[in-house]
Amino acid sequence: MIHEFILDANWKGGRNSEGTISSGNLNTVISIPEPMGGPGTGTNPDEMLLGAAATCYIITLAAMLERSELAVEQLTMRSEGYVDVTNNIFTYKEIIHRPHIVLAATATTAQLEKANLLAHKAEQSCMISRAVAGNVQLSTVPTIEQTDSDR
Repeated sequence: MIHEFILDANWKGGRNSEGTISSGNLNTVISIPEPMGGPGTGTNPDEMLLGAAATCYIITLAAMLERSELAVEQLTMRSEGYVDVTNNIFTYKEIIHRPHIVLAATATTAQLEKANLLAHKAEQSCMISRAVAGNVQLSTVPTIEQTDSDR
């Protein structure tokens, strides 16, 4: 089965202008970021690639944790994207996901280890990660802990 996604774009001028994109629930202004010499008035491909990688990863991880029947109390994450600019050539170099998984106070050592294993495995299972693999370095640095039993 093939799923189709369509995006409509509208650009208002030259390089330092802005535009809009619309695709399903995504409707936003786009522009080149200010640190890269643009106006910085909208989101940009760098943020969108990081957003695609992060949302794909966290949804994949949540599904894997659920299928493993781990009692997840909280799942949050920070993702970092790094773009190299050399000789005015922009190259997306690296994405690092830092998931923070909090399991129930009753979680066993084996369950904590399973959550850690799944945090790493989700990177290889995510469709966006597979799409950029070989071009962008991907890594996962999870923090796994239990809730305080006094809560």
